[in-house]
Amino acid sequence: MNEKKYWAPAIEKAHYILNLIAREPHKLRLMDLSARLGINKSSMFTLLATLEELEWIGKREDGTYALGSTLGHLGSAYLGQYDLAARFREEAAKTRDLLNETIQLAKLDGGSVLYLEKVEAPSRVRLVSEPGMRFPAHATALGKALLAGESEDAWLTRLGEEPFEALTPNTITQRGTLSAQLREVKAHGYSTEEQEAVMGFCCTAAPVLGPDGKAIAAVSASLPLHKWQDGKEKAIVEIKRLAQRLSLSETAIEKE
Repeated sequence: MNEKKYWAPAIEKAHYILNLIAREPHKLRLMDLSARLGINKSSMFTLLATLEELEWIGKREDGTYALGSTLGHLGSAYLGQYDLAARFREEAAKTRDLLNETIQLAKLDGGSVLYLEKVEAPSRVRLVSEPGMRFPAHATALGKALLAGESEDAWLTRLGEEPFEALTPNTITQRGTLSAQLREVKAHGYSTEEQEAVMGFCCTAAPVLGPDGKAIAAVSASLPLHKWQDGKEKAIVEIKRLAQRLSLSETAIEKE
């Protein structure tokens, strides 16, 4: 069956228009949108006029566009019905099946990460972390993914004085080392840890962003040490994709 048998091209075009305006509000005129999206000026005029009449977009005196009030109302309604845990279970199952590894969801709680959900892969070795448990944030990939979104003063307040608690011989316990690592995490959009929380396991994590672009949670994949080198890169890619699917922010764009 043709996958686009019931496809509405006008709605598809409106989708691309809205996404472009969302990324560059008050910057683009009809001519700009037409050139950027490859839609002829006549069709673009009709689409913009309709979107403006429905208040999906608004037009300024200089001819540029921004998102309109209708999208604000719809966004508020969506947030009101959004269930992160349920969405995670649905989406993480796909990531689990791709990686054949356990996927977890957590948030910051003081200086710890609080595990919220877990989608397990079949394995003879079971992770000790369970929903409701806490681990020191500095020792986990989940924690690092979340701490990287805060100022150094903020995460130092969470963690307290150094040396930070060592869970294994690999745990980072010094402020300088952790600070440098968190800068890398922020730059690349993901974190890793190699036997810093539990010996024999490595992990990668990425932040889930709220509407304001700030982290509200993080997702991770845990791999046994013997699978880490071969599976690391794929795990990073898939965890970043999972975090993007769960995020509520337009800034949740994959970083290279």
